[in-house]
Amino acid sequence: MGGRPGRKLPTFPLTEARANGVFVNFMKVVSSIKSAKKRHPACQVVRRKGRIYVINKVEPRYKARQG
Repeated sequence: MGGRPGRKLPTFPLTEARANGVFVNFMKVVSSIKSAKKRHPACQVVRRKGRIYVINKVEPRYKARQG
């Protein structure tokens, strides 16, 4: 690997640590978006790069991706 010695590479978190120590995934992968979009009134269905996502800016725990 190139780079200077002692330099740390940036890392990206894949899970979120809750206060009680339980790790929660950021996004659920579901086979059907229809039930995922009805979980919260602020859920929106968007299409990005050929994939269908459910996003929620009020409650991020309701994020989902079809596949």
